[in-house]
Amino acid sequence: MKYPKEYLDEIKTRLKVSTVVSKSVSLKKRGKEFVGLSPFKNEKTPSFTVNDEKEFYHCFATSEHGNIFDFIMKIQNLKFGEAVKHLAQLAGMQPYMFSKQDEEREKKWKEYQSIFSQYVDFYYNELLKNESYSVARDYLKNRSLNKEEVKKFKIGYIEKNPNFFEKLKDNYSEQTLVETGLFYLDEKKKKYVERFRGRLIFPINNISGQPIALGGRIIENQDYLAKYINSPETNFFKKGSNLYNLDLARKLSNKIDHIYLVEGYMDVVGLSKNGIDNVVANLGTSLTDKQILTLNQFFDDIIICFDGDESGYKAALRAAENSIKELKPEKQISFLFLPDKEDPDSYVNKNGKVNFIDFTKQSKLSIHQFIFSHYKKQTENNPSSMAIFEKKLRSVANTIKDDFIKKYVLEYFLEKISELTPHTNLNKKKFFVKKAKSLESTKRYFNESKSLTGVELKEFSLLYLLMTNLKLMQENIHLIENVKFFTEVNKQIFDKIVMKLKSGEEMKIDDLKIDNQLIEKINKFAPIKHILKNKFNNEHEVIELLDDISRDLNNYDLEFRIQELESKFSKDLSEVTFNELKELKKKQNIN
Repeated sequence: MKYPKEYLDEIKTRLKVSTVVSKSVSLKKRGKEFVGLSPFKNEKTPSFTVNDEKEFYHCFATSEHGNIFDFIMKIQNLKFGEAVKHLAQLAGMQPYMFSKQDEEREKKWKEYQSIFSQYVDFYYNELLKNESYSVARDYLKNRSLNKEEVKKFKIGYIEKNPNFFEKLKDNYSEQTLVETGLFYLDEKKKKYVERFRGRLIFPINNISGQPIALGGRIIENQDYLAKYINSPETNFFKKGSNLYNLDLARKLSNKIDHIYLVEGYMDVVGLSKNGIDNVVANLGTSLTDKQILTLNQFFDDIIICFDGDESGYKAALRAAENSIKELKPEKQISFLFLPDKEDPDSYVNKNGKVNFIDFTKQSKLSIHQFIFSHYKKQTENNPSSMAIFEKKLRSVANTIKDDFIKKYVLEYFLEKISELTPHTNLNKKKFFVKKAKSLESTKRYFNESKSLTGVELKEFSLLYLLMTNLKLMQENIHLIENVKFFTEVNKQIFDKIVMKLKSGEEMKIDDLKIDNQLIEKINKFAPIKHILKNKFNNEHEVIELLDDISRDLNNYDLEFRIQELESKFSKDLSEVTFNELKELKKKQNIN
């Protein structure tokens, strides 16, 4: 029996071709494609290419060509069904269980898809061509939208007294039509009614681009009607598993590493009209784990940008507490708060694309910064309030599934709390008599340095190198651009320095307005300062030290990932995990 098309499409859209192929072939980015040595033939010059946008690989040496299923079948000598199971597991999906109901379900899916396609096409064409739809066209014009946006998003309009049900019922049963959610029975009039009558409709497509639901907006002010409504959930549409515009936005993931997540359909359309296409909207529900995991398949940074009012802020807080648990070492979730009474659509229309992007760079907050800031505002300066504050933050950190991220987020929270309570250790000093100042000083230094991790000390050393050799680093900026930092506060200092160095302006550390306590901590504990005592004028040796520290930090990253995979392999004993682990250990040995 055939696998349903939507199941195979779901696997293909969750897994980039490069993700699957890179587990067997070492790939390097080249323009829009990846290149590597052919897995089908021994060669010294790369002739093997992967294109994520077009979803295929091609080997010029052997003419082998195909998608992810073809690749796994050839590389691992599997049958198609075995390849599907393997890739479904890799994509985090449940194996497909065939049953007697599968044929019936496949038939229903085809009917469902056909009804939605006809429905969307009909009302889209009516909006474009029907002269009696001038009210809807005027509304779009007032919202600064034109034919281009209507065509791109296939926006439609449903008149107040439509009769499309009558056109469909000759080909589909009443039950099938009702199960789409497009119609419902008016019990009083004993008549089937179109749910979205009198509204603009925005087709919600599945990840493959097929319409599976609708969002609808009224265009006349009628207080008794909700401004927006969505399709009810059906057998083929779950609100928490879908995102508006993901089918188009995902195609940009080869070029752009971040995605804006907004609240409304008009926000998506408005941003797109202004040249910002890497944007999706959730569907009138709280942000779900599934939506975050889906976005993480394609983008490294999710920027959540809700409306600049109280309800937008509350929605953002719910999104933060729910999504922080899905944080991964290589992924980010950020928040962007617009000025009061602005939404992404209104803001970008007033200020333009460049201003919106600049505002993002200057104003976005990482998810843990936002959560800390929110609960800090609710805190009073007394022990009970601070205890509740710390307990809440520990509770939030403990929801994070990834152990490494959990560790560093908790450290961030506790470090920020300690900055708010500098007096907590003052009274302890009264109980000690300073008989031997140098000994006490040495002991204190030892105790303080003992609490620092090896990673932090390496980061301190690198930051110390930068701060004491600013001109040299500016001339060799390419050596530090891709250095990996693990501690949030150190990463922020590093990013500030690099950004300033890239500007090409002369600079002093004072220009960056970094907390003096942090500067003092780096100067105090950076182990490299002892090595540098006699090498300040030797630029070659400074560069060598920089290279050594960068390599060490890269190895820390490899160690963390290896530990993670070893833990995973001990549970799943997967060949894929083992091969990935082997590749990482090979890299570790090279370094």
